[in-house]
Amino acid sequence: MVHNTGTSNGVIDVDVAIIGAGPAGLTAGYLLTKQGKTVAIIEKDETYVGGISRTVEHEGYRFDIGGHRFFSKSQAVVDLWNEILPDDFIQRPRMSRIYYEGKFYSYPLRAFEALGNLGILRSTACMVSYLRYKLFPIKDVKSFEDWTTNQFGKKLYSIFFKTYTEKVWGMPCDEMSADWAAQRIKGLSLWSAVTDGLKRSLGLNKKPNDGQEVKTLLETFRYPRLGPGMMWKRCTEKVIENGGEVQMNTKVVQVNREGMRVTSIDLESWDPNADPADKSGNKTTRYEADEFVNTMAMRDLLRCMQPPPPQEVLDAADKLSYRDFMIVTLVLDEKDPFPDNWIYIHSSDIKCGRIQNFRAWSPEMLPDQNTASIGMEYFCQDGDDLWNMEDDDLTALASRELEELGLASASNVIGSAIIRQPKAYPVYDEEYQGALAVIRGWMEKLENFQTVGRNGLHRYNNQDHSMLSAMLAARNIVGETHNVWDVNVERSYHEEFQISSDEPNPEVKLSTA
Repeated sequence: MVHNTGTSNGVIDVDVAIIGAGPAGLTAGYLLTKQGKTVAIIEKDETYVGGISRTVEHEGYRFDIGGHRFFSKSQAVVDLWNEILPDDFIQRPRMSRIYYEGKFYSYPLRAFEALGNLGILRSTACMVSYLRYKLFPIKDVKSFEDWTTNQFGKKLYSIFFKTYTEKVWGMPCDEMSADWAAQRIKGLSLWSAVTDGLKRSLGLNKKPNDGQEVKTLLETFRYPRLGPGMMWKRCTEKVIENGGEVQMNTKVVQVNREGMRVTSIDLESWDPNADPADKSGNKTTRYEADEFVNTMAMRDLLRCMQPPPPQEVLDAADKLSYRDFMIVTLVLDEKDPFPDNWIYIHSSDIKCGRIQNFRAWSPEMLPDQNTASIGMEYFCQDGDDLWNMEDDDLTALASRELEELGLASASNVIGSAIIRQPKAYPVYDEEYQGALAVIRGWMEKLENFQTVGRNGLHRYNNQDHSMLSAMLAARNIVGETHNVWDVNVERSYHEEFQISSDEPNPEVKLSTA
């Protein structure tokens, strides 16, 4: 739990007001308080900081909103993690698999295992398809399907990408922008996957991670012993120790501007124990600031600005879409039903998209070491049948699917906890790129307002990319000039770009001394 400083009706003046206490907002807040700035961070959640990188606790069991490996090719991010949480990282072995047509495939792939599971005829068809698209690629690449087919061939695309991707995003792959594939799996080729798989199969890949591997092929990762929320809870404490404020259960209802300069934000806070229908006890506050940093979803942000942005900007904002997420965590009366950190479910017959095993992330996530904590992840839309399903029915569904996959018996489920996460993923559909260009063109004209993080930039960033955008925003506030929109676009942020141990990455380094 995080201390709430409490609010009262009136006007409060600070140097910097930050909307959202996720990784981006807290990173910016912490670095700016270290520079002596007065900072207020506004968070809508009643209890947890960290956004989708939070760790939720239920009856002593801790679980994540998805899995969050602490790996980055930016030394600036790694240094900041170590500064905030110097003594609580553990090194964990990575094990993940893909479930496809009733069989499990190690991921990263092991060549001989994959060959045995697919069979010689299908494996040959995969290689022929791969060579066909290398010799005669799709020239007008528009969709995720086009990009991935060119990279891996139509056959491998249909086996290892299509079903899972459509389950995650709720749309056909030929309607998804190629940008998503280029951003998320750039740097991983079939050749690198096959050669790495051969090394794994032959036991020739025992070299420890040296920072030069493609990210998706790493064998170990660092992880806070009590989950990623441990990082952001401690960061919040440091912000408060440095004199900053973190306002919980408080939402931004209006962003006020004069011309292209934001002057204040209007907030509403409430008693989390009160009847939600009774708003008589709600408090309103106005924060005036010299600078503002935003991490809330761009569509929501633009809709609460006064005066409103131009109509074409609002129309563009309405074209931005989001994918929602739900995790059904099952407590099992058995220990270690399977060893994986996570398993991808490439089966249209199973609604679950991915499965987490929280003991494999850290044994300290469980209060009883004779039990297991399994997170069944579902991708959905706010208001659809899955989202609206009763908790008992969701528990029954997740338990049944866990058994159907052959991973554990439904009869061993002794408890559950369910978290619904709206706007977990910004969607890269056919319209998003043009809409984002219109929005960016207008927002970059704002004099003292920066937007960062996954939803703030409408970009499917990792945790470290969100932090990098916040670092650049903090540097801008103290007098430097950087473009936060370039994070995860320019060369230094792509997955295939390597940062060696003797290269401090001066482009994004923000002093944490």
